[in-house]
Formats: sequence, C-alpha cells, structure tokens
Amino acid sequence: MLKPQQKVALYMEGFMHSDYGKMGLGVARYLQNPIVGIIDSHNAGSNINKEHSINREIPIFEKLDQVIDQGAEVLLLGIAPSGGKIPDTWLPLIEEALASGLSIINGLHDTLAQRFAHHIHDYKQWIWDVRVPQFIPKIASGRAAKLTNKRLLMIGTDMACGKMTAGLEIYRWAKENKINTGFVATGQIGITLMGSGIPLDALKVDHACGAVEQIVLNQKTHDLVVIEGQGSLLHPGSTATLPLMRGSCPTHMILCHRADKTTLRHPESIKIPPLVDFITLNETLASAAGTYGKPKVVGIALNTVKLSEKKAQEFIAHLESELEIPVTDVVRFGVEKIVKDLL
Repeated sequence: MLKPQQKVALYMEGFMHSDYGKMGLGVARYLQNPIVGIIDSHNAGSNINKEHSINREIPIFEKLDQVIDQGAEVLLLGIAPSGGKIPDTWLPLIEEALASGLSIINGLHDTLAQRFAHHIHDYKQWIWDVRVPQFIPKIASGRAAKLTNKRLLMIGTDMACGKMTAGLEIYRWAKENKINTGFVATGQIGITLMGSGIPLDALKVDHACGAVEQIVLNQKTHDLVVIEGQGSLLHPGSTATLPLMRGSCPTHMILCHRADKTTLRHPESIKIPPLVDFITLNETLASAAGTYGKPKVVGIALNTVKLSEKKAQEFIAHLESELEIPVTDVVRFGVEKIVKDLL
C-alpha cells in the first residue's frame, strides 16, 4: 500500500483541535513519509507546529486542489468520528480525490475500497481500508506467557488519553538506544504508521485475544515488545483492554492518564477512581490470580497538554510522591524515566 516516499496529505476539516482529530495528529507527528499539507479551512494559512506541539513543518490549506498542487499522491482521512462512520458530506471530496489520481487511506469502520472501486482506473492507485482484518486468528491459548522477552502494554483511564503516543515514544526511544524492540499496532494509527498490525476493535470478540496473541508471538525475537493500548477497563463502551491483557500476557504495563480529567471524557457521569485503585484493578485482572504472572504498572505516562509546564511538573511530582512510581509526560519530558529501570 503506502510506499516510503509517497507524498501524503491529511484531511482534518473542522477537527484540528478535537479528540476526533487524533488520527491526523498521530500521523502528522510520527509518519515518516513526506506530508505536503493538511486540509482544514478553519485553520488555513497556519502550520501544524503553530496549532500543536508537533515539531514538523506542515502547511494547512483550505481545499483539496491546493494539496494536489503541492504534489500529494495519497489522501489520508485524518478524522475519527464517534462510531467510525464516514459522513455523507465527505463523499464528494473522496470522489474528487480519486478522480484526481490520489490514493486513499481510510481508518474508519465504514469501508471504501468496494464502494469506490469503479473510481480507480490506474494500477498505481489504491484504497487502503486500515480497519479491515487481514487474517482470522486461532483461539488464544495463553502461549505469550511462555515467552522470555519483556512485553510492555499501554493501559489507560479513558479513551484518547495518550496510549498510542506513549507506546510510540517508548518504541522510538528504545530503537534510538539500540534496544531490540518490536511494536504491536492494534489501532488504525499504529497500523498506518507500521504498515501492519491488527484492528482490534474490528475483530469479533472471540477472535480478539487470538489476534493479539498471534501478533505478539510473531515478535518473540525482540527483547522488548511495546503493545499499543486500546480503550479502558473503566469505559462502558470499551471491550479492548482484556483481550490485550490475555493475548499479550504482559510482563509490565504503563498507565496513561490525562492530567486535566477527573471523569471520563464521555460519559462525564463516570468518575475516574483514585489512580492507586485503578492500578490495582489492572494488575489484578492482568495477573488473574497469578495465572499469567504478576505484571506491574512500572510508570505513568501523563498527558499534560492542558497544563502549563510549571503545573505539569507539580502534578508529576505529586503523583510520584503518592504512587511511588515514575511519572512523565512523554511528549514534553521524554520517556526515559518510566522505562530505564525496566530495561
């Protein structure tokens, strides 16, 4: 699908500063391909590094033809609305992009490849529906527990709280430090970046653990395997964490949490319990009374984007004193503090 030097444009119309824009922002931060522009009429004329703490020059344009003029070859749909549905208002843009010769990366549950197949007339052009599973796994059997490597699972207090970002920052740091490390992508952003993985939330419940187990076993030669987290045990709409625990049999976990939140983002009626209790819950479930070892939360990746640097440092110090484990904001202050003892 996506080749290393293909030029990419991101479609983020109206969602540059929304949690629903995390697909585009994650790709903007980590994708190695050249990104020639972002489509968002609300912020046209600006640059990604002025809108977010992303150390990259990506201009923001109003219209599709402007990114085509910049040499775009691939259009990535960078918005992830609730339920993964493609709004009807996007369809004319998708048709225009395909008519202009662009390929499409779609990370939503609604698929495009069959729907728009008749719009593709060039063998070099394609539509990649990232959330379509690529294999039917066997039922899980706990085999990952027998591996001798370290398996580091990202867990979270909510959806969209930084699990993917924490995992990728740890993976990047480990690779830079010559550690034999693998990354298990379990969502649309990670799969897009890595070129492979499992769309966990698109799998049948019976298949989810087995899919995680299979992809973790495929990385058994790595000394460290970083496993991208999904969902939260706390969220009533998420069933993702338990299959990740059972399939990967983690040896260690990193808890991801938004510093400005005391409730779930949605529904706000659900309060986030004391972190010490939430850590105990995750450790207990991951262990299953010792059946799968005794994995521990070894650090907290705190998302402090809504806090000043001073307030962020104060909150980090408070949590470290309270929980007696290392805490950092992986984007602002790096990951070494929360992984150095592990490695």
